[in-house]
Amino acid sequence: MKKLLFAIAFITLLSFGANAQNNTPKPPELEFVMELKVKCDPAFSCGQTSRGERVVIPIVGGTFEGPNIRGTVLSGGADYQYVDHKNARNEIEAIYCIRTDDGVNIHIRNAGLIVTSKDDKGNPQFYFRTSPKFDAPNDSKYNYLNNAIYLCTTGFGEGYISLLVWKVK
Repeated sequence: MKKLLFAIAFITLLSFGANAQNNTPKPPELEFVMELKVKCDPAFSCGQTSRGERVVIPIVGGTFEGPNIRGTVLSGGADYQYVDHKNARNEIEAIYCIRTDDGVNIHIRNAGLIVTSKDDKGNPQFYFRTSPKFDAPNDSKYNYLNNAIYLCTTGFGEGYISLLVWKVK
């Protein structure tokens, strides 16, 4: 029996290896979920720590909308950052809640990086990516948010930060 299981496993690995050599891996697809327009109060510093300067940016409101969801960003959350001034790198973790137009509260923890640098020609480069994790009620129609990985890109509007959320398929 052990020899049979080993043979099946070996054949499966050989088959996988052959497919990997003959086919270029296909990258995951992305599906747009929503845009959040998050309003913030001015940042404040909690001082230098062993991980960098701790900066807090209070979240005071906003809106969000996507093909299957819309509502408001609730006040009371914050974006917590460790700022490494020497390496122009921020570790970020925003923790906040949103409320859908039909009254469902959803918790979000959005972690990622901001890195500023210059390319070979000296032009500024700005990398800002996060991965939000949704905590929606299981008994709501938004339960689907709990069961995927998401990627967030960003931009800036007048008086808000724009967060574009994509589901990794």
